[in-house]
Amino acid sequence: MGETAPRQRAIITVASKPVMPPHIKMRHDAGRGRWIILAPERLFDPDEIAVEVLKLCDGVRTVGDITAQLSKDYNAPAEDIEADIIAMLQDLADKGVVKA
Repeated sequence: MGETAPRQRAIITVASKPVMPPHIKMRHDAGRGRWIILAPERLFDPDEIAVEVLKLCDGVRTVGDITAQLSKDYNAPAEDIEADIIAMLQDLADKGVVKA
């Protein structure tokens, strides 16, 4: 019997470069007019803000880059939204939807 190594928790920071793993897909459901995230045996229904964050998670941009982009796009103070973005991405990382 083989033992598997315990999964290490990815910690999301400003320097993290989040990306959705290849087995996780984000699709627009035109019939319902909303975005969904398809994962093995799971379905997520992200809100509009989560969708905008996830669209920027390409594995190249850092969380800081994503914060700066959304701060500019929505004319919101970066320091106000950074903690929310990190918390959201940490929750999704814990669920295996993003990796950093």
